[in-house]
Amino acid sequence: GVAQAKADSARLPWTAADAHFMAAMIHHHAQAIQMSRMAPSHGASAEVQRLASRIINAQQDEIRTMQQWLADRGQPVPEPTPGPMMMDMGGMQHEMLMPGMLTEEQMRQLDAARGAAFDRLFLTFMIQHHKGATSMVRDLFATYGAAQDETIFKFASDVNVDQTTEIARMEKMLALAKLGWTTAAPQ
Repeated sequence: GVAQAKADSARLPWTAADAHFMAAMIHHHAQAIQMSRMAPSHGASAEVQRLASRIINAQQDEIRTMQQWLADRGQPVPEPTPGPMMMDMGGMQHEMLMPGMLTEEQMRQLDAARGAAFDRLFLTFMIQHHKGATSMVRDLFATYGAAQDETIFKFASDVNVDQTTEIARMEKMLALAKLGWTTAAPQ
């Protein structure tokens, strides 16, 4: 049945790179959610609020998928904290910001912005953030032996397609936001 199929897929070859990708992407998604949650209280336009709520819904679902994937393989399941990821490098703990993630300073800038300024910064930073996610997928696919597990291959491919599509949409939105939303935004 389904449970057996799941158990079988959990035995397929997966690598440390796969597990690292899933754990890192949980932190990466958590920051996008944290950024998106600011939209309503920071006077974001209706367009940006709609985008933010789409990001929250999609990425919360994806975090659950990633946590389940790690749990099924007996791997540590990180809490979705938006900060840097603690990396154990030869016994030394290092904080590592995933590609495209905002620094504390950028998060402060975003938090301080309101209205039209928030829209522009949110879109600028979320484009940077999404580009980081697509570079994480490229790195995973470039790693020898990684992404052989069917679940992770499909998941990473979906993240890549979704985020690339959203980058294109946000670049259009940013151009409109800079004009003060004078023309109707594409939905």
